[in-house]
Amino acid sequence: MRFIDLVTRTRSVRRFDGNHGIERATLEALVDVARLTASAANRQPLRYRLVCAAAENARVFPCLRWAGYLEDWNGPSPQERPTGYVIVLVDRKVGRSAAYDAGIAVQTMMLGAAERGLGGCIFGSVDRAGLREAVGVPEDLRILLVLALGKPAERVQIEPMPPDGSVRYWRGDTGVHHVPKRALNDIIIRE
Repeated sequence: MRFIDLVTRTRSVRRFDGNHGIERATLEALVDVARLTASAANRQPLRYRLVCAAAENARVFPCLRWAGYLEDWNGPSPQERPTGYVIVLVDRKVGRSAAYDAGIAVQTMMLGAAERGLGGCIFGSVDRAGLREAVGVPEDLRILLVLALGKPAERVQIEPMPPDGSVRYWRGDTGVHHVPKRALNDIIIRE
């Protein structure tokens, strides 16, 4: 597969096939690829809490804020929830800031998931205190992001940016999730 095709396939998915579980080995393989990516000053402060057991998945799910632009949607139904999560943490003893590292690592895991026929959604809007308690994250680790994963149960389609410039995604009548993207000529600054 060409890299551009993999990137285009790697979309935020918010509805999953709840019957298709994710093995811990798959989550470990995604983290293994992420650990090889760049790290500021090579500090490597990221740590990961892997979740793929049904009982733990059920405790993680309510700690996430789903699809802010879809105001009439409270998130996926129980049958369409993620079947695995990677909780991205920073080890405070190693470094305080890891935003760049986390972005690189999570996007790498998303690409790896897409290559395996999986989809994901990156969450920055998280009830961190609730999540810490729900899965037992130690206090010396700061919760940065959560990557929800599973087999996609929806189609995501890239759309041209509308004339009004709105970046709001929407779900059409057929359930397709539409995501507007700026045109290349609109983001390159010409000399």
